[in-house]
Amino acid sequence: MPVHIHPTADLAPRALLPGDPGRALALAQLVLSEPKMFNHNRGLWGYTGEAADGEPMTIQSTGMGGPSAAIVLEELCDLGLERAIRVGTCGALHADLALGDLVVADAALACDGASRALGADGLVAADAGLAEALRRAAGDAEMLAGARVHCGPVATSDLFYEREAGRAATWRDAGALAVEMEAATLLRVGELRGIGVACLLAVSDVFGPDGERRRIDAEELLRTAERLGRVGAAALAAASGSGRGRGLGVRREVP
Repeated sequence: MPVHIHPTADLAPRALLPGDPGRALALAQLVLSEPKMFNHNRGLWGYTGEAADGEPMTIQSTGMGGPSAAIVLEELCDLGLERAIRVGTCGALHADLALGDLVVADAALACDGASRALGADGLVAADAGLAEALRRAAGDAEMLAGARVHCGPVATSDLFYEREAGRAATWRDAGALAVEMEAATLLRVGELRGIGVACLLAVSDVFGPDGERRRIDAEELLRTAERLGRVGAAALAAASGSGRGRGLGVRREVP
């Protein structure tokens, strides 16, 4: 049995993986019908319910950073997980990215300790099929909600408060559109465990020429989280071969 995940409901073969436990609850209320708590141990809230395509889906928080995310995904794999999409936030590195934009990460630069400890070196690729499903679903979300969508690599770092000003430029020069804290580790665990893992991010922070951080406000963050949930759920449905139409139906509203 897993050490950190204590299942109180069935695990679906597919899952959305937000970092924030509160976002896991909000997404469960948004995209699942009658969600049941899957895990609450260590504050890593998770839920399983029926998605809009009629099939079960789990939404499980990973916590912050690669070490926590690796533990969660390893234990979900032990329980039978087959595919997963990280849905989280990121800081913009490219000038074209604005607050609330979506980023389909087709790869992650392994600039964190956890992914490197797992053998990652350089870029870790997302599952090609899931990444394509995300691109298609994000295109629909762009038409429905007006969000801009970008596709490309991101950088994964251990630090939210970066102290070396030159690191952002290094990541940007390597082609990274944004920086976050879990993608490379999750993608690497997926490689090692033989499951499909992909990553969808929303831009929550942008930086001025002097490095000053501008953060998304609470209302826009809620709207952005809803986009993440819709797009991620639609991509999982399409990858499962069970998506109907655009697959963006919402079962319940976030309170």
